[in-house]
Amino acid sequence: MSSEIKALLDEHFPQFEEALKERIAGAATIRTFYRDEVMMYSGRFFKSTMLVVGGRVKLYRESGDGKEFFMYYIEGGNACALSMICAARNQASEITAVAVENTDVIMVPLEMMDELMREYKTWYYFVLETYRSRFEELLIVIDQVAFKHMDDRLENYLFRQFTELNTRHLEITHQQIANDLNSTREVVSRLLKKMEQSGKIKLHRNEIELINLFV
Repeated sequence: MSSEIKALLDEHFPQFEEALKERIAGAATIRTFYRDEVMMYSGRFFKSTMLVVGGRVKLYRESGDGKEFFMYYIEGGNACALSMICAARNQASEITAVAVENTDVIMVPLEMMDELMREYKTWYYFVLETYRSRFEELLIVIDQVAFKHMDDRLENYLFRQFTELNTRHLEITHQQIANDLNSTREVVSRLLKKMEQSGKIKLHRNEIELINLFV
């Protein structure tokens, strides 16, 4: 198992120093989360920090009445900044994470956090960069909610999906988009139809095809 983890670290986290990769490989485990499987529950405590080495993870906040608010995605070569914070401080999670597709992660034990931060500079800088990049993503979300109309938010949302997945065919339902944007399916469907009429996208059953880049 350790050799498999070392190979995954070499591929997805080449910036880590060799000693760090050896240390993680000797103590961590690999786990696969399947599509739509919940990886982190709000209110639960962490036992590990997860390094994503394959697949895609969606993070969102969930209200008391079950409404979702999309935050950001995590893909291979990244980690969840919030899981690092909660794991290091032994705090319960305040977000929920779901595997968008089959996702492989390296599970780094909670008790290693202090050691890794203290002993390995590349881990220290990785954690800081992870915090910075996620904070910037959250600023984008805040700007969208505070300053953009829903049609602009929808176009930016779809643009990010197409760009990050490097695809022209996005498999997603109108209800899923509405959940991510904290809107309703009716509003999303109406705006998507308007975008289709303007030649920006083409709607299929549970799929959106990109026709022209629009932002």
